[in-house]
Amino acid sequence: MKTVENNYTCIPEALQCIGSLDSRELRFSRAMVFAIEEINGSSDLLPGIKLGYRIYDSCGSVPVAVKVAFQLANGLDPMFDTAKPCSRSGMVNAIIGESGSTPSISMSRILGPFNIPQVSHFATCACLSNKNQYPNFFRTIPSDQIQADALAKLVKHFGWTWIGAVRSDSDYGNSGMASFLRAAQKEGICIEYSESFYRTHPHSRIQRVADVIRRSTAMVVVAFVASGDMRLLLEELARQPSPPRQWIGSESWVTDPDMLRFNLCAGAIGFGIQRSVIPGLRDFLLDISPSKVTGSPLLTEFWEGAFNCRLSGSVKGEGERECNGMEDIQTLQSPYTDTSQLRITNMVYKAVYAIAHALHSLVCEDRDPTTHCDRLTRVEPKQVLDQLKRVNFSRNGYQVSFDANGDPVATYELVNWQTRQSGGMEFVSVGYYDASQPLGQEIRMDRNITWMNGLTEVPVSVCSESCPPGTRKILQKGKPACCHDCIPCAEGEISNTTNSPNCFSCPGEFWPNSRRDLCLPKQVEFLSFHEVLGIILATCSVCGACLAIFTATVFYRHRKTAIVRANNSELSFLLLFSLTLCFLCSLTFIGRPSEWSCMLRHTAFGITFVLCMSCVLGKTIVVLMAFRATRPGSSAMKWFGPPQQRLTVLSFTFVQALICTIWLVLTPPFPTKNLTTYKERIILECALGSLIGFWAVLGYIGLLALLCFFLAVLARKLPDNFNEAKFITFSMLIFCAVWITFIPAYVSSPGKFTVAVEIFAILASSFAMILCIFAPKCYIILFRPEQNTKKHLMGKVPSKAL
Repeated sequence: MKTVENNYTCIPEALQCIGSLDSRELRFSRAMVFAIEEINGSSDLLPGIKLGYRIYDSCGSVPVAVKVAFQLANGLDPMFDTAKPCSRSGMVNAIIGESGSTPSISMSRILGPFNIPQVSHFATCACLSNKNQYPNFFRTIPSDQIQADALAKLVKHFGWTWIGAVRSDSDYGNSGMASFLRAAQKEGICIEYSESFYRTHPHSRIQRVADVIRRSTAMVVVAFVASGDMRLLLEELARQPSPPRQWIGSESWVTDPDMLRFNLCAGAIGFGIQRSVIPGLRDFLLDISPSKVTGSPLLTEFWEGAFNCRLSGSVKGEGERECNGMEDIQTLQSPYTDTSQLRITNMVYKAVYAIAHALHSLVCEDRDPTTHCDRLTRVEPKQVLDQLKRVNFSRNGYQVSFDANGDPVATYELVNWQTRQSGGMEFVSVGYYDASQPLGQEIRMDRNITWMNGLTEVPVSVCSESCPPGTRKILQKGKPACCHDCIPCAEGEISNTTNSPNCFSCPGEFWPNSRRDLCLPKQVEFLSFHEVLGIILATCSVCGACLAIFTATVFYRHRKTAIVRANNSELSFLLLFSLTLCFLCSLTFIGRPSEWSCMLRHTAFGITFVLCMSCVLGKTIVVLMAFRATRPGSSAMKWFGPPQQRLTVLSFTFVQALICTIWLVLTPPFPTKNLTTYKERIILECALGSLIGFWAVLGYIGLLALLCFFLAVLARKLPDNFNEAKFITFSMLIFCAVWITFIPAYVSSPGKFTVAVEIFAILASSFAMILCIFAPKCYIILFRPEQNTKKHLMGKVPSKAL
């Protein structure tokens, strides 16, 4: 539109359109004429009634659209039909248009108070669904709210979370982009930038938007832009090509054939109105010639612009040629003649038929098998408005109806700009979007998409790479939510989803795998017979028991010899038996703890060791009594003979058995799972049940050991050949040393090594006693039989050091 500067001293000039004619919009107006003529020739819809029309060119300008709205609201000049006996005023009953949202808003505000229905074929602003503000507005194209939701779901469908956004600085662009941004936020999509511009803005504004796109890091650009605005932006981007961008377009430009000349948008995708077929429309569009177009200023302008010539009667400029009649519109390549992508054109077609059906309901009565229409019925615009709310019909396989907001059922076709083998670009339908489908199933893909630069794989557009399972994302300070760092989960925690905001701890008996994306049952650990440590300890235990049995066998075979008889054979055999049990009781500490094994291991250990200590104590007392009995007049041995020795052993052992019984009855040991020593392993162990009971057992053994050690020290100055007391002293010294060091080692050893320390202490003390007490005797019996005599033991024969 021509801009006029007013000086307020004279009447302003009339608004004038400048620039070239939009041949696509011309096709829309011709489709309306085609539909009206089709209805006028129909015997089923408004038979006998002819619809009239008038076409206005708004130039895409709000002021011109407002002027036309006022003209239509004031009424046209009266019309007289000389062929029919009727005369009607020029009151308009319905209006089709405008293509743009902003002009449609302005027109609806003017026409609304007059109840004149307005049916738009291309105004998609979601704001027009507000019936409080626009009660007279209907449209055959879905609302931008649906399209915005569809675009957000499309972006989410391909995994893009970091995008740029540009929009027309108009009601269409601002409202549509606002709806898209709300939907994108719900889908977790971040916007790097959001820029707006309009075709009438200074060129520097469009340059700035183009520079923002060039410098951005987002690979995907969502453009909610009117076709005329988008053309200016792409022309600016083409002057200084930017890095490849994946364009996502709104229906306004993504299905405009005139935009296919911009190769930088190759691979663009977007939602468009479903492609349709209108029988007979192409023949109607091509049925024009120089003689037919002279009566229409619009067709004249189109013809002269398409063929670059001037029709007769038109003013010719310098260098312009006159049309010679050889021009063939059949060969013309123009959006006007391109009927391969009838999308918005079908919306015009449906709008005309919707109004016709509303009028049919008012003036016609269907009488089987004919339809009678009253041509003289006066129809008011408000009546047409009310009937439009009820229309529901199908034309060429396409359903037409309006909901309470004046919107149709929303279905879209997913369009992809693909390069032909010949080099040009074309629209290819690759899928559909149906808002009536269940959540998550709205998008249906039918064909493969060709992306920017001819790529066959989906381009990546993210601010930060997705955080894999096993990590959690932390937002980068001062940046959108899609920009984050990936932090590995802490020890004992996992995340099993991509981009998890948090890691969570595994249950008590589970531990993360190495990738920390799965909780696995913890490895169960206990001292087993199948591991090296268990095999070594078990072998030592069995060897110790065999050694004790071997020693007992040697003593039994030489029981008549002096050294066996002199060392109290009965207590020796009982001591060897208890040592055998001490060695074997250590086997109860190996293996998977159970209720019975936990109770058995500590009680068997306590009782067998007390039995052993009782025997050693008895032997020590016997040595002392025997030494005192050698003195004249001494009767010591009468008071500590074999019955007293047996009673001593039985009494000391009974006390330990009583302690163990009380322990088992009150708070017995039980198997438990230790989850605290090692975070990644479960230690199966025996809980003591009662620390008092456990330390009472050990304390009683220690008390007996100290008593044995004390008595053995008292007997250390006996004759050299009678060295039983020295051997007992040495064995008790080792025994006490082992069990004193056992206490800190037991407390500090982790897991199964606690059990290993206890077994080691049992075996070490047992080997100390059997080796210190019995090894010298076995050596004399087996290798120095000459020393195994009573004279030698009584010190009458000089001894040699062993």
